[in-house]
Amino acid sequence: MAVVPYKEKEAGKKEQVSEMFDNISAKYDLLNRLLSGGIDIYWRKKAISLLKKEQPKLILDIATGTGDLAIEANKQLNPDKIIGVDISEGMLSHGREKMKKLGLDHKIEMRMGDSEKLLFDNNTFDAVIVSFGVRNFEDLLKGLTDMFRVTKPGGTCVVVEFSKPKSFPMKQLYWFYSTKILPIIGKLISKDNAAYSYLPESVKAFPDGKEFVAIFEKAGFKDTYFKTLTFGICSVYVGKK
Repeated sequence: MAVVPYKEKEAGKKEQVSEMFDNISAKYDLLNRLLSGGIDIYWRKKAISLLKKEQPKLILDIATGTGDLAIEANKQLNPDKIIGVDISEGMLSHGREKMKKLGLDHKIEMRMGDSEKLLFDNNTFDAVIVSFGVRNFEDLLKGLTDMFRVTKPGGTCVVVEFSKPKSFPMKQLYWFYSTKILPIIGKLISKDNAAYSYLPESVKAFPDGKEFVAIFEKAGFKDTYFKTLTFGICSVYVGKK
């Protein structure tokens, strides 16, 4: 059964995830920094650095949210254009404000869009990137397959996602923090009772490491590899078309 934010509601995962991000969008950036101790910035930097030798010119940022990964990609790679897509209008409007303030609205375009039904032609992008988004897909294989479809032959896909620490004591500390502390802080600041309980539940249910790589390859990607960061709390997956 799919892990959803609002268990009492009938709506599917996609609609619920969209509603959740609309609800928490105003406090999303603040909570990201606070709940991760700012380490999410390092994770994005590390992921984007893996694309440096490719120098992609046209980049698609899936589940862009407020655009943090797109901003990092622009900083490190200086492409011609980045298009960010997301299903939450709330997140996109905060992202657009951010791009205006940074003077990047000409370079980073934020569009409403379903990451599992991308409105782009086959073989369009030099690179497709996503941070902390594929975990929220209703159908993971379908979403990854569509990402493969819009990637140019020879192009690269980089996925950043939470993973499950395996070793003592990080495994125990992480689960204590994510199930006991994080939901309380998240609820207090975001005023959404479910969003930050959904986060650890969705991480627990998500296929990470070699399991994710198997689905990544099933979607079409080759020359795949992954790196774990910060004691296995986060993993970066890379694949080529």
